[in-house]
Amino acid sequence: MGETQRAILAILGACVIWGLSPLFYRLLAHIPPIEVLAHRTLWSAVLFTLLIAIQSRLSELTGVLRPQRQALRVLLAALLVSFNWFVFIWSIGQERAIDASMGYFLFPLATVLLGRMVLGERQSPAQWFSVVLAAIAVLTLFVGLGVPPWIAVSLAGTFSAYGLIKKTLPLGPVISVTAEVLMLSPVALIVLWQIHGSGQGYFATNLQDSLLLICSGLLTATPLILFSRATRHLPLSTVGLLQYTNPSLQFLCAVLILSEPLLPVHMVAFPLIWIALAVYSIALWRQEKAASSTASAPGKSSTT
Repeated sequence: MGETQRAILAILGACVIWGLSPLFYRLLAHIPPIEVLAHRTLWSAVLFTLLIAIQSRLSELTGVLRPQRQALRVLLAALLVSFNWFVFIWSIGQERAIDASMGYFLFPLATVLLGRMVLGERQSPAQWFSVVLAAIAVLTLFVGLGVPPWIAVSLAGTFSAYGLIKKTLPLGPVISVTAEVLMLSPVALIVLWQIHGSGQGYFATNLQDSLLLICSGLLTATPLILFSRATRHLPLSTVGLLQYTNPSLQFLCAVLILSEPLLPVHMVAFPLIWIALAVYSIALWRQEKAASSTASAPGKSSTT
């Protein structure tokens, strides 16, 4: 099996784990989301630290905090991803997995908008059309549900902002994520100390809950490792298209397994988002294909 095939399997594995994660977090719905988040952070920190220790890369962590400006960006990324995790965990416990899946469908389109606003990136008319369709879908949900679709918007917004910060950090994905969860670990320990001090903690009081809370770290670390491996060997367009496996599985889990109601407004908004994603993906694929053809043309040289 070639490197490309292994990379495709890796990213599919990551997306399947992410896509089926609502089934896992529904098993923890009786535990307060803040407690689940604290355990997810701590056990992720343990696993990532062990991984880079095995790889003899612990020394790389010392460079994360220098200069101070970089340390602040890592901290901001940590806060964004932590909030993203909390909203996702809370939404699954509240039987709002459909709304969560919509957030990850909107994520690539939110990234386009953020890239234009912050980095000044230029987009094709087709890509802007996809953003407009997504905005219409969000407005449809607002009108149809009578409340802002804050879960979907929060998940898409925080994850796209997180991606923007990661884009500007000169750090490998595993090192940066390790630094992020290590920064959050003291807060997680304080949260758990307060919860267990009041006699309300679930860890170590029930074997099944304890094992599930530990596995939340594994569920966080494994797909991130697979994803970071895949992105080194696959074109951006391939990565983007395969990532849609994640929210698609989340949506199917919500409707077919968790039996969440699919409202008429959802049946209007989701097709709009799917059309937007199709337009965006085709535009991105053509853009990357044209760039590849230009780079490989006679007299041109490509850089890596």
